[in-house]
Amino acid sequence: RERRPSPPVYLFCALVVMGGLHLALPVARVVPFPFNLLGGLPFVAGVLLNLGADRALEQYATTVKPFERSTALVTSGPYRRTRHPMYLGFVLIVLGLAVFAGSLSPFAVVLLFPVLLELLFVRVEERMLTAQFGAEWAAYTASVRRWV
Repeated sequence: RERRPSPPVYLFCALVVMGGLHLALPVARVVPFPFNLLGGLPFVAGVLLNLGADRALEQYATTVKPFERSTALVTSGPYRRTRHPMYLGFVLIVLGLAVFAGSLSPFAVVLLFPVLLELLFVRVEERMLTAQFGAEWAAYTASVRRWV
């Protein structure tokens, strides 16, 4: 079993880094007021996506924790459109806060964060799901994109 911080810890760290970059090294203002307020849209969408994904996992009584054995392949709710709605939700939260901050430097985190999630979590989880659910997982992946 993998032993590393959970995805919400990485999200928190990303948000702290974004705040630090915005305050210490803003580079340039790229999203001026009041347009920066539009960052609320992806932020709220990300939160709602996470809540919907969590609800779908609860309905199937399977784990939300990475690297734990899933008891069911969830393909309903947000999982109908993306195989990793919680990670997509995290990326939307990061994007929303970068837009809200309005400076250029936090957008570096927006670019790097999904790569980090892909390398640390998505690939490992998909290998586990392939091993566990076989043809059912293959059929699901053929019809639902990994991210969007």
